[in-house]
Amino acid sequence: MRRTLPGLLALSLVLAGCSKPSVLDPEGAVGRAENMIIVDTTIIMLAIVVPTIIGLLAFAWWFRASNTRATYLPEWTFSGRVEVLDWTIPLLTIMLLGSVAWIGSHDLDPAKPLDSRTPPLEVQVVSLDWKWLFIYPHQGIATVNQLFIPSATPIHFSLTSASVLNAFFIPQLGTMIYTMNGMTTQLFLVADRPGVFYGLSSHFSGDGFSDMHFEVHALGGDQFEKWVKDTRNAGSTLDSNAYIHLSNQSSNVAPHSYGGVAPGLFEKIVSQKLPPGPGPRADRAGASVSPRTEN
Repeated sequence: MRRTLPGLLALSLVLAGCSKPSVLDPEGAVGRAENMIIVDTTIIMLAIVVPTIIGLLAFAWWFRASNTRATYLPEWTFSGRVEVLDWTIPLLTIMLLGSVAWIGSHDLDPAKPLDSRTPPLEVQVVSLDWKWLFIYPHQGIATVNQLFIPSATPIHFSLTSASVLNAFFIPQLGTMIYTMNGMTTQLFLVADRPGVFYGLSSHFSGDGFSDMHFEVHALGGDQFEKWVKDTRNAGSTLDSNAYIHLSNQSSNVAPHSYGGVAPGLFEKIVSQKLPPGPGPRADRAGASVSPRTEN
């Protein structure tokens, strides 16, 4: 045991050093609030964990075989004081954790607009197999596997899935939320500063799931408007035919942009006026989809 614990600690430090930024390194108001909940709940739970560990070590040390002062009570079965202590601390802990969860679930409701004097930027998100489509309805442009947002500006995401259930997550900005076919979910996030953040799919969705990630570029000053202008002047238009082609299954899709977007495209995807993605295919070599047992 003495060798195992230092080894686990060393391994955790190595893994922490090579991992991508996480919820413990927040860069927005939502991320910071969720990080505070994680810290607060950990501290509250230590009220049980620490006394239990200390009590276990003290019990083992006091009732060791060589301690002749320890009282041996073979007929002992009940103590009211011990029962009160055993139940009071867990009950108080549950009450505190419940309070933190109750307050946090209301304050951090994904569909609740963020307090800001700046109007939110509208971004429509579609999870495809296996890539992310971002539509900027007011700017009339779209991107694939890359997201550009202005820093210090609330972002209002409207999310859906063109195929199977998926999950949208930018760890440093906070709040993972699911995308579902034929439905729209709402999410508000904000990035405090300019920078590049890591986004991913956090729900397994098939063969290309592991490559279904994207970069979030938070741009400061007038850089976002410049990017919008440059994107409008380059790239093709994302219309119904281009979308149907994009919805075909593909992995490791290079980030690219569309200089124009057909009006109402997102609404057609949600209402399924445009066909959903093709989903799993049984004709791939080595694939097994809903296998049948031959008699």
